[in-house]
Amino acid sequence: MELLDQARAVFQIESEAIARLGARLDERFERAVQLVLDCRGRVVVTGIGKSGAIGRKLASTFASTGTPALFLHAAESLHGDLGMVASGDVLLAISYTGRTDELTGILPVVRDMNVPIIAITGNSQAYLAAHADIVLDISVEKEACPLNLAPTSSTAAALAMGDALAICAMQSRRFSHDDFARFHPGGTLGKTSKLRVGELMRTGARLALISETATVREALLAITEAQSGSAVIVKVRPNSGCPPQEGRILFTSLSGYITDGDARRQLLRCDDASAFLSSCVSEIMTRTPLSFSPETLAIEALRALQERGVDDAPVVDENDVPVGILDVQELLRAGLV
Repeated sequence: MELLDQARAVFQIESEAIARLGARLDERFERAVQLVLDCRGRVVVTGIGKSGAIGRKLASTFASTGTPALFLHAAESLHGDLGMVASGDVLLAISYTGRTDELTGILPVVRDMNVPIIAITGNSQAYLAAHADIVLDISVEKEACPLNLAPTSSTAAALAMGDALAICAMQSRRFSHDDFARFHPGGTLGKTSKLRVGELMRTGARLALISETATVREALLAITEAQSGSAVIVKVRPNSGCPPQEGRILFTSLSGYITDGDARRQLLRCDDASAFLSSCVSEIMTRTPLSFSPETLAIEALRALQERGVDDAPVVDENDVPVGILDVQELLRAGLV
């Protein structure tokens, strides 16, 4: 339990350090976001040591969310790599003390290039802050390290501040799921971000599709045969192209939706089970269910399902004709949940 208590103490100290950042945010942060948005080149993120490790991650975050960026190792920049910085760029410099020799050594050169500097630092009186256009304060009361030496709370604060900067710029650009997918063509993120509802919906024998004139019993049978948890209910009209004796129908637009859970709950409340099963399904169906287009991004559909607190929903074409059903289990198999 002593180890668990120590771990919880680390979480507490670091989370409190990050929470305090929010209280200190002011117009400087807004100016920093605008500087990133106005950048016509790249956001060049630089640092060394632990700050460099954070910087490398932040450069990747910026680049993957719509802001061209690269990481510049502060020490290597003194030996030629400073050529990576060009007019039109923005330098994002990270140093908790603000006095790192390798970092301070490049600041005069960058200033001479008229490249604006955003400083992420815990020391607003240090050299870095004095030479920066905008200073974002990440000072912390203490490190999570029991010796108060190893960068822990301070690196967590630097990471959170940089993430906030990148995400605010992303939202201001209206960076979409399609944009994200374009920058992530490989791996799970890339695959799942591009998936559409039409690729995951259940169709054919796996789709319980019934007429609004069907009985509750028929709805439950259709659900059972489709091995589904719900049935899509449609309006119908006679098929004039078929002989009347065949009694065939054409399905038209979406009329409603019913789950086996809906039916069970109604059944438990009624006194006459036989009469209930023989009643028309339209009497208990949901008349305005959540529905999706086959072109809807699967990740957006998942968010809508979660907001409604439901596990599945009909999929309809441009004429509101049901073409499938999206079940959260398919989202699970696809790796979105």
